[in-house]
Amino acid sequence: MQIERLDHFVLTVRDVDATISFYRRVLGMAPVTFGAGRRALAFGRSKINLHSADAPMAPHAQHPVPGSADLCFIASGSIASVIGHLHDCGVTIEEGPVARTGALGPITSVYLRDPDGNLIELSACQP
Repeated sequence: MQIERLDHFVLTVRDVDATISFYRRVLGMAPVTFGAGRRALAFGRSKINLHSADAPMAPHAQHPVPGSADLCFIASGSIASVIGHLHDCGVTIEEGPVARTGALGPITSVYLRDPDGNLIELSACQP
């Protein structure tokens, strides 16, 4: 067996609406509703399913808690355009830009926090 791609992952969050608002406004993800009213964020060929911390869907991680994720997303365009967008959104950059190594090679990254305190790394591929 070989894994082809990531389909989705789950974030446990304190406030689903606040999470959707942040990821939509700052990261351009599309809110979706599926199943019996479950909520998620779609981007590219993947999605983030959202579980409320006070009622996580079963089955779930052994210790689902808000703010425990560390995620890296590759953005289109330059890191300068990413930084400009974050400034326009009023989002604080915790670190960067810094050189890192992504799954496919060199990337340049900046780090920020979502409403639950998850660490979000936004990266652009180096030319």
